Amino acid sequence: MPDQALPGPPPLRVLVADDNPVVRAGLAALLDAHPDIRVTARASNGAEALTAATRHRPDVILLDVRMPGTDGLTALPSLAGLAPVMMLTYSREPEVVAQALSLGAVGYLVHGEFTADELITAVRDLSDGRATFTASAAEAAAGSDSLGVSYEPNEISSHLQSVVAQSSKARPASAAGLHRRGSNPLEFGLSSREVEVMDLIAAGMNNRQIAATCFISEKTVKNHINRIFAKLHSSTRSEAIAHWLGTAHGGWNR
Repeated sequence: MPDQALPGPPPLRVLVADDNPVVRAGLAALLDAHPDIRVTARASNGAEALTAATRHRPDVILLDVRMPGTDGLTALPSLAGLAPVMMLTYSREPEVVAQALSLGAVGYLVHGEFTADELITAVRDLSDGRATFTASAAEAAAGSDSLGVSYEPNEISSHLQSVVAQSSKARPASAAGLHRRGSNPLEFGLSSREVEVMDLIAAGMNNRQIAATCFISEKTVKNHINRIFAKLHSSTRSEAIAHWLGTAHGGWNR
């Protein structure tokens, strides 16, 4: 009788909690495309997340901050007692990052500062006990010792290096953290909507994904991109990303 292959480990069970149905569906599709990861539950607020986590016992929880009803931070302490929690949110305010860490989050990703591959790596790392922070969250975490959170800057740096390892070869080393060098996101004269679109471009989204995330048409996305390219003096996505991240010709902000 021929030898039978030993079964591999079961896929990681992930709970996605976000009030935006498009974001929930997009994350589920992205994660479920990998055979070692399976989204077993979705939630639109903190209360639903707690119910789902109690029922499904996920290995990893991805949690938004601002949601209607019970928000992410309110549910976080209870969720952290059930599984490792990584915040996945647009909220990058230092006080929010510090509060999330003090309440039990063990990772913090800000939309617009990571690619799809980096998210997959972060989920796998979290299940193995390794935390991940994107650039703005890492800066906030490094200064959060007043709340009793013991993340050292070099520790956070190593986490960032881990999460960007797979894609760093395709991008300049100084851009690996997907973090703009300029302190003012409107420094190129972009509108707030154009800043949002440019962040999504830098995160690796295509026009259709950007349209779904921003609840606008693809034609509107193209119009925004044309204006962005003009303001960034760019003719391609890669040039625009390099200028936006401050890596073109040694950086725009010296």
